[in-house]
Amino acid sequence: MLELELLDWLIIGLCALLIGFSKSGLPNMIILVVTLIMFVLPARESVGFLLPMLLIGDLFAVTYYRRNVVWKYLISLIPWVLIGIISGFFVLQNIGDGWLKPMIGVIVLVMIALNLIRQKLGARFNEILPNSFLFIVFIGVLGGFTTMVGNAAGAIMTIYLLVKGLPKKELIGTGSWFFLTVNLIKFPFYVHLEIITLNTLSVNMMLIPIILIGAFTGARVLKYIPQRVFTILILVLATLGGLNLIFN
Repeated sequence: MLELELLDWLIIGLCALLIGFSKSGLPNMIILVVTLIMFVLPARESVGFLLPMLLIGDLFAVTYYRRNVVWKYLISLIPWVLIGIISGFFVLQNIGDGWLKPMIGVIVLVMIALNLIRQKLGARFNEILPNSFLFIVFIGVLGGFTTMVGNAAGAIMTIYLLVKGLPKKELIGTGSWFFLTVNLIKFPFYVHLEIITLNTLSVNMMLIPIILIGAFTGARVLKYIPQRVFTILILVLATLGGLNLIFN
């Protein structure tokens, strides 16, 4: 069992709740979770610790949105995502916390910038981005790499699916299947790197009820919360967390 202070356990519990919320249709929350968990665990260990909790949330999401998935957009992306995942694996294998922590901080800030640009441009954002083979390759490799080294590819996947013109439910459902697939692929890599262990898994299993509470609550309640206010709060907090990872 992890030896943590009470505040650390509270932060982990909050992260589990936010993961549940995120899988109900608010993927921006994962950016905040990635930064929060590093207040408790070293960067390398935190990446592995989050993955089983994300998988639990993924299982809820694909069940809830099981009828809202467009498979052709996933199949064309997966080969390039695998290249990104393998690249990320070699990075995790060869760098320590001193380099990994600021790298994840930069990734977090880039994801936030992409979200802000997308929100500012609105419908024009989709028109500006290409819808070509090279774009699919770029998104796939970048998404695979960022999800491998930091569990932080939510913004990239959202951009890809928006370019494809998917409505809200199909976007969430297709994204859910994407992350379930890539997170299952990542699992044996993380076990090989020993950042997922029986010890960390035992803690993850204890957090399943909190993740599910977050997921069910998010599915029913979050739609009543003003989206703009909520999104701004999440992005501001994640920005502060990302800056902290870079400069501390």
